[in-house]
Amino acid sequence: MDKISVIGLMVGLMAIVGGQVFEGGHLASLFQPTALLIVLGGTAGAVMLQSPYATFTRGLGMAMWVWFPPLIDTRQIIRQIIGWSQLSRREGLLALENSMSQTRDVFARKGLQLLADGAEPERLREILEVDIDIYEQELKRAARIWEAAGGYSPTIGILGAVLGLIHVMENLSDPSKLGAGIAVAFVATIYGVGLANLVFLPMSNKLKAHIDRLIVQREMIVDGLVGIANGDNPRIIEIRLQGYIL
Repeated sequence: MDKISVIGLMVGLMAIVGGQVFEGGHLASLFQPTALLIVLGGTAGAVMLQSPYATFTRGLGMAMWVWFPPLIDTRQIIRQIIGWSQLSRREGLLALENSMSQTRDVFARKGLQLLADGAEPERLREILEVDIDIYEQELKRAARIWEAAGGYSPTIGILGAVLGLIHVMENLSDPSKLGAGIAVAFVATIYGVGLANLVFLPMSNKLKAHIDRLIVQREMIVDGLVGIANGDNPRIIEIRLQGYIL
């Protein structure tokens, strides 16, 4: 689990709730189901309207990366690439076909197949970089649904505030109903702005950071495979790939 994501969210919430308590306010006043329904429902609807179904569902699935980021073992990948390099030098590029069944990464398997088929280094890089570009675009398009949610939710919060004030104006003759309407009005704004800046926008940026890591992983694989295609010494390939380790 990504502990800093949990800690960051808790710190943000505690700061807001603590500020409310220190000012003498009541915690119960921050919990307004109607305001939450307006903000979450309106934001979800707006994001769904702008997004294709596949992009929306993929973005929802990627939300788990904030708490459980994709595992990337850079050193293991380097060891694997060096193993392929040594095998190709001993037995030739065709021997790499035997390694394909042992590789779970679909992208790496495609690269090995191209190597075994005798693709030229530049052609190999060109083909795999197209895959990387499409992969990056799809992931970032999915991650941007959270950025979009961060853009819509403050406005939806303001809409909730207006609805609450309308409710207040409709019940000016009944003072007992004024408090609930005013609470919904102000708390809806808090929910909209708070969710945008504490949840949606940070999630989007965290997902983009993980996507960048995945792209670097694929670029490292391409670099290693191109080195094998060029017939570079495994030690030279290893030294070059060590540059990807931070």
